[in-house]
Amino acid sequence: MTIADIDADLKDRDALLQQARDLRSRQRIPEALAVLVRLEAAYPCFSRLFQERAHCHIGLGDAHEAMAALHAAVRLNPTLPASWDMLEQLSRRTGDTAQASMAAQHLATLKQLPREVVMANSLLADGDLDPAEQIIRDYLRQMGGNVGALYLLARIRQESGATEEAETLLEAVLANAPDYHEARLDYAMVLLQQQKHLPARQQAGHLLAYDPDNRDYLKQYAAACIGLGDYEPLIAIYDRLLAGDALSAAEIADLRLWRAAALKITGNQAEAIADYRAALEALPDQGVAWFGLANLKTWRFSDDDIVRMRVAESTSSLQDMDRVYLCFALGKALEDRAEFADSWAYYAKGNATRRQTAIYRPEVAEASATRLKSVFTAEFFAERSGWGLADPAPIFVLGLPRSGSTLIEQILASHSQVEGTQELTLIGRYASELCGQDPECGLPLDIEAMRRLSPGAARALGEGFLAETRTFRRLGRPFFIDKMPNNFWHIGLIHLILPRAAIIDIRREPMASGFSNFKQLYGTINNEFSYDLDHLGRHYRTYIDVMQHWDTVLPGKVLRVPYENVVDDLEAHVRHLLAHCRLPFEATCLSFHETKRSVRTPSSEQVRQPIYRHGVEQWKHFEPWLGPLRNALGDALNTYRL
Repeated sequence: MTIADIDADLKDRDALLQQARDLRSRQRIPEALAVLVRLEAAYPCFSRLFQERAHCHIGLGDAHEAMAALHAAVRLNPTLPASWDMLEQLSRRTGDTAQASMAAQHLATLKQLPREVVMANSLLADGDLDPAEQIIRDYLRQMGGNVGALYLLARIRQESGATEEAETLLEAVLANAPDYHEARLDYAMVLLQQQKHLPARQQAGHLLAYDPDNRDYLKQYAAACIGLGDYEPLIAIYDRLLAGDALSAAEIADLRLWRAAALKITGNQAEAIADYRAALEALPDQGVAWFGLANLKTWRFSDDDIVRMRVAESTSSLQDMDRVYLCFALGKALEDRAEFADSWAYYAKGNATRRQTAIYRPEVAEASATRLKSVFTAEFFAERSGWGLADPAPIFVLGLPRSGSTLIEQILASHSQVEGTQELTLIGRYASELCGQDPECGLPLDIEAMRRLSPGAARALGEGFLAETRTFRRLGRPFFIDKMPNNFWHIGLIHLILPRAAIIDIRREPMASGFSNFKQLYGTINNEFSYDLDHLGRHYRTYIDVMQHWDTVLPGKVLRVPYENVVDDLEAHVRHLLAHCRLPFEATCLSFHETKRSVRTPSSEQVRQPIYRHGVEQWKHFEPWLGPLRNALGDALNTYRL
């Protein structure tokens, strides 16, 4: 949604509220209440609609309904003086002195605050960011560096998506008020939003030293640990959180899910399954828990499980994402039973629902590839020979998702000189900082900016990469892996800043790759090309096109590893792989499934087993429905090995 869309949306919201107020002022209260019902359906978290509803019920003499509306208003927005005032008066009339005192205390607190701060807080709670920011900036110009107002401005900027500015503002707040714990928690959140996981964890640790049992601090610390790929401390943190009193079913389910994910990643599958089951006991129709079981890849659902999932998925009131999770879980459950037609129906339905909110457009990615090739020419690299940091430590494993990159990482991480980390986001971040980011595909927007990179800046980026990745390297080994598949877009940047880094392209047969992505549900906005067969085929062709370009302008830089060849002759390809990384052969790389380490990808359980072949041609069971994929792939079906 654009800023213009948001502004129009807020105008519609405020127009409905004003319509209700006008009707109430003319004593047409039932009509006003009807407008408020429409307003709530469109904006259920708009606090002022509930305050207006309370006014209406007071006009009708219905104190009970008025108080219910006021409780809803202050729950959403604690900075509504009129709501607290009405709540106090109604509570006294009904004899609820305790509630009246509580409301009076809140009202007194608000009256002690500057009027501008109260107004800006109230607007922020309802999402009116622009007027909130204008009011608080005007106040700060008059009153100087008021810490509370400065903190409020930081919150507004954070909500507006200006996380870097919010970070700077919060640093100023904490410099003047180091014990302002609420601000420090927000500071940790802002750092986390910018993927600054180590300082975020340090801030959460600072807060826990003050209050070791604070649930918000514990959750923030856990989130930072996840970002760092440090899963071992998480189990104990989730155990502490689960030991809390009076937990809601929703919180129990969430904590069990988070704990299950950590257990899965660290290789404790049996305990992970138990936690997924416990999450379903708390919330029986929770789609994400069913999907968590399916995403283990090795789990097999019972008849009763499938019945329960079918019933839950058919519920008309189900939230869209719960339906998506259930569809992907049912697709996997029925595929395992060789019920391929029904399996496909659920995969197709889950993808269609997920696609409704996706913003990926294949033509945008294709245009980005064209721009990339026009900038990163052989002459471009010849003119920049010798740039960057000549450190051989990084090994980049890239390609398309679900093509075997986790297998290659596990093989390499089984070597005594190599450490596996995770899918690091640093290279993509560097590209965005240099070139901007296309909002429709997340790729560099102004690739011409790469021509303006200086030798010193290229070296500084290489040094920065090694410094930032040190956080993820805990074993002290000389080499480490960055397994971000989408780095295939950024090979030119990698070569500029880290010219001695080894790069491996793991490539899977196009139909197998396409189907494997189509049946995999990804988190947040990752890999949105995967929810449409035509998009998948076009994305694969763009990937092949980009990789052929790198082979032309940087001959020999990238080692291409066909996934099917690794499956057919493991030892020969392991030797080839290690030689490319300038590593001696070690037999432990052949028994990779015995290596104990955290694995964060959907293939985590598969790489803990010996290599198997049945996945190579699994897509053929679904061939009757994959025509659009085959058509979109075109000549890539024959040229992907070239």
